[in-house]
Amino acid sequence: MSAPHNRIFLLLTALAVTLAARASNYDETKVGTYTLPDPLVCADGTPVTNAATWYNVRRPEILELYRANIFGRSPAPGTNTTFNVWDTDTNALGGTATRKQVEINFSGTPVGPVAHLLLYTPAGKPAAPTFLCLQFGGNYTICTDPAIAIFPGWNPKTRALQMPVNPVRGQASNNWNVAATLARGYGIAFVNYCEIEPDLPGGAGLPYGVHKNFPAPGPDGWGAIGAWAWGASRALDYLATDHDVDPKRIILFGHSRLGKTALWAGAQDTRFAAVIANCSGEMGASLSRRDYGETVDDVAHHFPYWMCGNFQQFAHHWTNLPVDSHCLISLIAPRPLFLNTGSEDLWGDPHGEFLAARAATPVYQLLGQTGLTETDFPALDHPLLHDLSFNCHTGKHDVYPLDWEHFLDFADAHFSQKN
Repeated sequence: MSAPHNRIFLLLTALAVTLAARASNYDETKVGTYTLPDPLVCADGTPVTNAATWYNVRRPEILELYRANIFGRSPAPGTNTTFNVWDTDTNALGGTATRKQVEINFSGTPVGPVAHLLLYTPAGKPAAPTFLCLQFGGNYTICTDPAIAIFPGWNPKTRALQMPVNPVRGQASNNWNVAATLARGYGIAFVNYCEIEPDLPGGAGLPYGVHKNFPAPGPDGWGAIGAWAWGASRALDYLATDHDVDPKRIILFGHSRLGKTALWAGAQDTRFAAVIANCSGEMGASLSRRDYGETVDDVAHHFPYWMCGNFQQFAHHWTNLPVDSHCLISLIAPRPLFLNTGSEDLWGDPHGEFLAARAATPVYQLLGQTGLTETDFPALDHPLLHDLSFNCHTGKHDVYPLDWEHFLDFADAHFSQKN
């Protein structure tokens, strides 16, 4: 980490720690009133009435507001990133899949950092549409395949790399349903986000991730979410070269903080054909101006390193945000987007995500796509499948097997007819 960036980071962390704590609100009658910025009005007041104005004027304006005030400025695509496909098995998972394990080196040198991508594609099916999943653990947790390599991971307590103790293969398999995904004709790839940049308390992981190659001095330097999103795009760089993957049908998935990451990655990198953000919550898909569950203050206080330094100015001043989550959602348009949340995930404000999707719908409609209308109402476990889709599952802040079935249905609606 550069000295200027280190000083700025320490200053911002100290500022965040001093923010006054406040009780979270879970009462709809106390949400308060708010006015959302209009994504279809340019900075000079000109209405956006056609696609050309959106693409050439308004969309770049919104992107710049996010870069300057929220997530920071990411570096250019990694010209030094290299890929090493060190394992290929065309008879994996009982003959149903081709497995590849790929080392992504973000510097092209022995010092890395490196991330390990695990890819399964349907056996005998070239150029499959493929899910790229940002995930929280080692790839060995995805399924019981004994050939998946186990690498050291970051221990948040010791803030050091160490091999997992008594690793259990497939312990997270309930979230992914790899077999059903392959059976439906899709590939599925995984990257552990902490290999892109360790998510350590207080931002202690910044010196060990991609930030060490691309320091971010200044108040608009990229934060950890920007780093994870940039890493997702580098994984896409590899997938675009793999003959078993259709580079024009890659669907990015993320849950929780990685749902926020998926939205920001999809906003910046239009090569992602679709995005699925699961329980992305505050600074993801839920409206920041709603005083419900997690707030801007909470993010600024607990996770200042996720964002750029300028984000701190909006703590206790939410209405000063020049954007809100419907603007982030609109940056995905016209590409398919699925927002999924949970009825018990009150911290993530599921109703706020629904309202944001509705507020972003005019942008989808301007670009000839469908979103949520005034007559749409989110019944639990019954997804509203449009180009901009929404579902609220019965349950907590998690990914359930039924969610994954909905994600496959969503993908089928947009991509299966091209198989």
